[in-house]
Amino acid sequence: MKTIISGGRIVNEGTTRKADIVVADDGRIEQIIPSSSRPVTDGSAVVSTIDATGCYVLPGVIDTHVHFREPGLTDKADIETESRAAAAGGVTTFFDMPNTKPQTTTLEALADKQRLAASKSHVNYAFFFGATNDNADLFAQLDPHAVPGIKLFMGSSTGNMLVDRDEALDRIFRLSAPLPIMAHCEDTSVIERNMQTALEGSDDPDVSLHPFIRSEEACIASTQKAIALAKKHHARLHIAHISTAEELDLLDACNPSAAPFPLVTAEACVGYLLFSSQDYARLGSRIKVNPAIKSPVDQFMLREALVDGRIAVVATDHAPHLPAQKEGGCRRAASGMPLVQFSLVAMLELVDAKVLTIERLVELMSHNPARLFDVQRRGFLRPGYQADIAIVRPHSPWTLTPDVIQSRCGWSPLEGHTFDWRVEATLCNGHLVYNHGVVDRDYIGQPVVFR
Repeated sequence: MKTIISGGRIVNEGTTRKADIVVADDGRIEQIIPSSSRPVTDGSAVVSTIDATGCYVLPGVIDTHVHFREPGLTDKADIETESRAAAAGGVTTFFDMPNTKPQTTTLEALADKQRLAASKSHVNYAFFFGATNDNADLFAQLDPHAVPGIKLFMGSSTGNMLVDRDEALDRIFRLSAPLPIMAHCEDTSVIERNMQTALEGSDDPDVSLHPFIRSEEACIASTQKAIALAKKHHARLHIAHISTAEELDLLDACNPSAAPFPLVTAEACVGYLLFSSQDYARLGSRIKVNPAIKSPVDQFMLREALVDGRIAVVATDHAPHLPAQKEGGCRRAASGMPLVQFSLVAMLELVDAKVLTIERLVELMSHNPARLFDVQRRGFLRPGYQADIAIVRPHSPWTLTPDVIQSRCGWSPLEGHTFDWRVEATLCNGHLVYNHGVVDRDYIGQPVVFR
């Protein structure tokens, strides 16, 4: 059955215009036509209509950085619950990180995750392969059409996923092609030194000291090292969750009309754009993440970089923990927060605040993720592309309360906030997977195809 999304304002490839979208029964976009025109359809075809009057119609969000916790950490979350949250937030595709149990550092573990998603994910999915000190020889066996890239932890406490030997780092950058490397950049030696200083006053320092322990110095030193290795081996490097103004000075601007992207690109995560160190007093360990959320100046400069091109992609680093696991300070409280369900509406508030335009938001959350990772036929509203679509309504206030949270962890750092935007519906491959508060739990998304 064909579907017509009518009456909305389409935001796509730098423009906003009134138009209707015709979705074919195979889940692809068939036509995009002016709202005053009649779609060309088979007279015998059954057609359903989604009335998007008063709404904006966007390409579905591609969140390139999530932790859905499965396998092994499913007390916090799993692929079913978190993909349900994604669907409710207008996110139609996710790329999951490898620090699960077992870690996604073998071909067998990667295949197991792909099989899990094929039976549980309500939206489209892909999985990063994790680098260790001794698994770079496996990179050549990865299918570049099925894997977005190599995840490298250059500052981490996740067991053997911390790559801390110079010879191993050199080998990873040398052998990564054609896959990009997404790097978590923090210098562990700096972090450990700062933690020892903080522990002199308490065995669990207050969470407000988190940006002192996981400091600007730790981020900058590691990012500089990663960039030097990328340039040495001409390897594609994507720096995850930039958190400091100084790191931005190391980046070249991305021109959406130019190809290809610079050798080194960067991601901003929603939490660093919404919060600053001033919010620890109000939210405490709920906003404890790695790297640490830093100063208001860093927050301001990250927002500026959304517009000037130094930030290529906005993602979430969605990382749920149970409330009890978030108790404590810098040492005891788990790092990470859930954001995938509310990332789009939160970023739309930055549009209202004139931080960026809605067209630029779509560039950062849909178009650029597809371009940067060479996602096939997603990320744009184009005939022939998969109908991955988010329909959002402005001037429709609602308050975030626990009962609307789809994630298993059951909490959000944004609880109590009143949003002015609402996700009305989400289509994944042409299927109405979310509609006015209800997720279709029977629907299963598709594996992402790259390059």
